[in-house]
Amino acid sequence: MFPAGSPGVALLLLRLSVAATPFIDEHGHFSDLPPGWMALALFLVASLLIVGFVTPVLAVFCGMFKVLSVWALGGTLAPIDVLVLLEAAAVALLGPGAYSLDARLFGRRVVA
Repeated sequence: MFPAGSPGVALLLLRLSVAATPFIDEHGHFSDLPPGWMALALFLVASLLIVGFVTPVLAVFCGMFKVLSVWALGGTLAPIDVLVLLEAAAVALLGPGAYSLDARLFGRRVVA
């Protein structure tokens, strides 16, 4: 359920990249942060995703935030935004991996 070794490291890298996506615009630069409490909530979500806590939910949240921020600014989805959504979906479907807080909390067991 929580792969270790190189697949676990790959999932850790995927979590890092999905957590970074709300902070980067379509040109690869750091985007402007939302005001006040929303920026704090975004940092909290990104931090929890990096450590691997409720990974599927937070990965979906990061993908949705990216789409909503593009929509709120009146833009269209760039190809990089579509890739971000695919990456967030992959993390949500694959799970956190062995190097995560979820693996520590729920244990590495096989569900039959």
